[in-house]
Formats: sequence, structure tokens, C-alpha cells
Amino acid sequence: MAVRGRECSIANALAVIGERWSLLALREILLGERRFDRIARNTGASRDILAARLRTLVEAGVLEKRQYERHPPRYEYVPTEAGRALTPILLNLMDWGDRYVTDGPPPTVWRHSCGADLHPRTVCAHCGEPVTEDETSPVRIGPVH
Repeated sequence: MAVRGRECSIANALAVIGERWSLLALREILLGERRFDRIARNTGASRDILAARLRTLVEAGVLEKRQYERHPPRYEYVPTEAGRALTPILLNLMDWGDRYVTDGPPPTVWRHSCGADLHPRTVCAHCGEPVTEDETSPVRIGPVH
């Protein structure tokens, strides 16, 4: 299916992970819940919708489905390299939600290995400086439509 509008990596990413139940399933998996029943319970997603979202994430290479029991066959969902690469994105989304949407204290706090509560930030891989809106500009590489 062709997407209309600007060619964009954000749109391409959202085609894979840009649905509420997909992101909540990823949250659960990155929190260590790998089994379908636990993911369903903790997200509140219906079983059929969750199954479809997990199938999409597996087909896209974000998750791997691994059998952990033979009789009856049961599977768990494990993040691939692509799935683990979503960790900073989910942490930044959570931080944004804590600041701008959630009333009261955040429901979950992540702690960094240094012992401090984690407040993620994006930095330039080249110079190490924080990325801010006023210090970045897009450079069009692909064809312009």
C-alpha cells in the first residue's frame, strides 16, 4: 500500500510501531514481560488485537517469537537488535509523558547504572552536544516529491 505525502523515515517507522497496542506491548517486553498472557493483562489489549500487533512486530524483525514449552506449544516474545534499539525512544516517550501528560508522580521510574533516576536526552553522536530544535536542520537526501 502506497503512503501519500512526504517520503519520511518517521512514517516508515510508524507503519511498524506507531499503534498504541504495539507500543504498549513493546513497553511490557522491554520491562521483562515476554509471555502473551502477561502482555495482554498489563496492556489491557484484547487478545486478537494484541496477537495481530505482535505478529506485525515479529514480521518486521522487531521481536522474535521463541518457543518455551512444547506441550502445549507456548511462545515468548524477545526483542531483536531492532527491538532493543527502541529502548531510548520508549524512555524518551515515557519522560515526555511524565513531564507533559501525567498528573502527579510518574508511575514508573527508571534508574541508570550510576544510581540516579534516568532522564534521557538525545546527544549528537559526533560532538556529544545535546540535540535541541534550534540547533538542528533537515538536509534532504532523497528525491523531492
